Amino acid sequence: MCRGAATICWLALMAAAATAQTPLRARTVASGFSAPVLFLQDPTDRTVQFVVEQAGLIRVMREGAVLPTDFLDLRSVVSSGGERGLLGMAIPPDGSGRVFVDFTNTAGHTVVARFKRSANPLVADPASRFDLQWGGRDPFIVQPFANHNGGNLVFGPDGYLYVGMGDGGSNDDPDHRAQNLQELLGKILRLDVSVPDSHATGYRIPADNPYAGGGGRPEIWSLGLRNPWRFSFDDAARGGTGAMIIADVGQSQYEEVDYEPRGRAGRNYGWRNREGAHDNVTSRPPAFLPLIDPIYEYTHRDGQSITGGYVYRGRALGAAFIGRYFFADYVQGRIWSLALTVDPQSGEATVSNVIEHTGELSPGGALGTVSSFGVDADGELYVVSYSKGAVVRIMGTGTVPSAPTGLRIIK
Repeated sequence: MCRGAATICWLALMAAAATAQTPLRARTVASGFSAPVLFLQDPTDRTVQFVVEQAGLIRVMREGAVLPTDFLDLRSVVSSGGERGLLGMAIPPDGSGRVFVDFTNTAGHTVVARFKRSANPLVADPASRFDLQWGGRDPFIVQPFANHNGGNLVFGPDGYLYVGMGDGGSNDDPDHRAQNLQELLGKILRLDVSVPDSHATGYRIPADNPYAGGGGRPEIWSLGLRNPWRFSFDDAARGGTGAMIIADVGQSQYEEVDYEPRGRAGRNYGWRNREGAHDNVTSRPPAFLPLIDPIYEYTHRDGQSITGGYVYRGRALGAAFIGRYFFADYVQGRIWSLALTVDPQSGEATVSNVIEHTGELSPGGALGTVSSFGVDADGELYVVSYSKGAVVRIMGTGTVPSAPTGLRIIK
C-alpha cells in the first residue's frame, strides 16, 4: 500500500483474475454441525476443540471425534437468526476453569457471560453463569437494531479479554455510535477478567486502557468499527508480532483489514466517516484524528462480507506460508492469503502478494459460506463452513508463488 499527499493507492483483488494455483488442499475433520460460527482450541487440553453453533450449542471435538455430550446449551436464552445468536467464545489460558461467551439475549441485546467448567472439564456448569455488569450496573449492552452485533471474544497476549462490538446496526450508523466515546458500540473493548468470583461486575479496567482515567468509556480500547466479526492476534508465542488484525465488515462498497501493532491503544479506524480508506458519511466529525486506514481492502465486486482469519504460524503448510494472513469472504465463499511486511521501527504493516486459494480449498464452492477460521494447539489452520456445517483443515506442501498474483492498483 502507498499513500501520497493527494492520492491514496491501495491493493485490491482482481474480480476477473484466475485463481492462483497454490499447493493447498482442504480436508474435512468434522461435520454435522448446525450453522457453526467458531472453532476454538481448548488451551488446557491439546486434544480438545470446541465448535460454537449460532443457535446456542457448544459442541466438543476430542481427537477428531464429535462427542455426544455438548459442552453448553444456551438455546433457551439466545435469540438466533440473521446476525444474532451465540457468536463468540474464549477460554483464558490460566487454567482457572472459566469460559466466556458472547450472545444476543431474547431481547436482542449483547450479553458477555462467564461460566465455569463442571467436574468434567468437557461440560460447563450452567448454574455458574455470571453476566458481566457493564458500567457496574447493566447485564447487557443494548443493541438498537438487529444487525452488526460483532460478538468475537479473544484473549490477547497481555492476558486481557478483547470484545468486538459492532456499531449497533442499520445503515451508515445513523446515531454515529462508532465515533461516540460514551458508547460501547462500534469498538474493541479490553477487560481484565481475572477477578474473584465474588467481584460485582466481573471485570476490572486495565490501567493502560486509553480512557481508564476519563474522557470516554473506560472499557474502550479502539473505535471506529462497523462490524468486526472476526479479529485475531499474531501469535507471539510462535514468533508472531502480537499485533491485532481486524476484519471489519463493510457496508456498500469496501471490505477491510485493519492492522494494530501490539499495545497500540486508542486508534480510530474511521467508521462511519470512512468506509475502508474512503470518505463515507462526513456530516458529523469523528471523535478525533487521525483516522487509521486499512492495510488492505477489496471492493464489492470481489466479495460482500469479510471473514477474518489468522496469521499462519504453524508448520504443516511449510515455511513459505509462515507469516501470511488468511481471510475469506462469507458471501462469495472466496479464500485468500496475503503477505505482511512489518516495519521494525513503527510496528506498522504493509501488504503484498495477495493470493486466492478458493480453487484449491473450495473447488466448485465445496466449502460453501465461511463463517470463521480457527487454529489448533500446533498453530495449524482450520476453516468453519457455515452452510455445510463442517470444520475443515487447511493442508499443503509448503510452496507459494514468488510473484504477486490477482492484484491491481486502484487510484
